[in-house]
Amino acid sequence: MTDAIVTQFQSTASNHHREALKRQRRNENLALFGLSVPGVLIYVLALVFPVGLMTFLSFVGADGGLGVENYLRIWESPIYGEIFKVTFGVAFVTTAIVVLIGYPLAYFLSQLPSRAANLAMLGVLMPFWTAVLVRTYAWLILLQNRGIINNTLIHLGIINQPLALANNLTGTLIGMVHVMLPFLVLPLYGSMKTVDPSLMSAASNLGARPSRAFWDVFFPLSLPGLLSGALMVFVLCLGFYVTPAVLGGGRVIMVAMRIDANVRLYSSWGAASALGVVLILSTATLLLLAYWISRRSGGGLK
Repeated sequence: MTDAIVTQFQSTASNHHREALKRQRRNENLALFGLSVPGVLIYVLALVFPVGLMTFLSFVGADGGLGVENYLRIWESPIYGEIFKVTFGVAFVTTAIVVLIGYPLAYFLSQLPSRAANLAMLGVLMPFWTAVLVRTYAWLILLQNRGIINNTLIHLGIINQPLALANNLTGTLIGMVHVMLPFLVLPLYGSMKTVDPSLMSAASNLGARPSRAFWDVFFPLSLPGLLSGALMVFVLCLGFYVTPAVLGGGRVIMVAMRIDANVRLYSSWGAASALGVVLILSTATLLLLAYWISRRSGGGLK
């Protein structure tokens, strides 16, 4: 009889304890929800609502009715296909050049002592202290036919005629690489600093040459930062407007420039919104593909 009473008491106490834990968990969830409400509202107002409005406008035709004529125009017109081809081509080439320049730079910074690395990092961050428009016009002054670079090369006798460095694809790539380089170096440098130096020493002790140790040990461990930085650069390049407009000289037309022309010149919000939606969907598809490839290959995007 006593054992039954004790068992019943323990069962009742256990039930009360579980109920108290449930109430505590419910209160914590409510508190977290209350703390997250401002962030959710900002997210909705800053992203969901504008994208939703843009998506709605993309179905508004020239006559004010709803339809898919804006998307059909993008699909059927070879001009839009060329614009998307140029946009993704420029973004890809810019990302590739940034990786080729940024990886050795980030590796060099990661091997410096902390004090020297912090001072050198100021040089990487300096472009952030100047507006993109100012930097772009500075490059235009440097690269134009009678700019500092061409005049110096002619004065030194290296060339006889000015090089075509501005108002074309070359100038656009130079300006975009300059703007995008810090966006790769920063996450890549952070990833490289997390690599334990003793791993390279262990590889050397096991007989690996410095180049073999780098490619087999250091490079795989730095891939998460490299992939993150490269994706960030690529996505940012897709929406570039100022640099192609100034340094491209009207010869490099990207999606953002066409969107601006549709609104500013033709007041066609539907066509501009359709371009924006297609660009967002294309970018999201590429990001999902990169994520899938990374997961399949055991890469750093989790």
